[in-house]
Amino acid sequence: MELRAQIEELESALTPAERKLASTLLADYPFAGLQTIQTLADKTGVSAPSITRFVAKLGCQGYQDFQHKLIGELKEWHRSPVELHGKSSHGANFLEAYVERASQLVRAVPAALTQVQFERICSMVADERRAIYLIGGRISDPMAQHFSRHLRQIRRDVFHIPPDPEVWPEYILRMKARDVFVVFDFRRYQPRLEQLVRTARQASGIEVLLFTDKWLSPASSEATEVIALSIDNGTAWDTYIGAMVTVDAMITHISERDWNSTSSRIRAWDALRLDKERKSTK
Repeated sequence: MELRAQIEELESALTPAERKLASTLLADYPFAGLQTIQTLADKTGVSAPSITRFVAKLGCQGYQDFQHKLIGELKEWHRSPVELHGKSSHGANFLEAYVERASQLVRAVPAALTQVQFERICSMVADERRAIYLIGGRISDPMAQHFSRHLRQIRRDVFHIPPDPEVWPEYILRMKARDVFVVFDFRRYQPRLEQLVRTARQASGIEVLLFTDKWLSPASSEATEVIALSIDNGTAWDTYIGAMVTVDAMITHISERDWNSTSSRIRAWDALRLDKERKSTK
């Protein structure tokens, strides 16, 4: 289990001083824990011996071991395909083995996303009183586009934010407190997305639904809901198949909540398709 998750799991059983320490560590994770123990003690008002006892509860053999584990997590955040390639194994039947690994990641989704949370985030996205904004990273943005294209046929006020930061202020100015900002940010996280999420939250109070991995995008500190899914399939290339399955499940579930409304919008949408008009003129 990642240190962040351990800290969150322990939080209810911590002393007031330890809760203060935990809040400081989580607010700027993992960087707050990479300071010297004395700097962290001065910043939190928690003594160095108390910090040592706290990290021991996390299974660390002292503060230095705690920092080594944080550094290990930080390295995982930025591992490229070149660095991951050594893990790859190519058996005689590569396709069958790859599909099996992918199937395992799909089967792991319910463990990362409970039915209660799934229903909650579907309700957020289905609520037509809220506008929906979506964006992803360099590789994950096609998922944001996929989600937005389907949602537009189900409900109104769905906006896919382009990757050009120069136009982002226009979208931020539209956002309201009850709106939903769906963000996809996986390993090799993009600092601009974290900045965008933070700015949007500060400007409007918009609710953020973040799809990320077990190492957690830095944007998670600003998120209302975090969906942390497995992406490591034992090859040089991370896979977003768990996120894609989750998105498709959300699309289907939201569309079927009020199928009469959904089907009416799809019929109206199809009637206005320009490609349909061109076909009719042939």
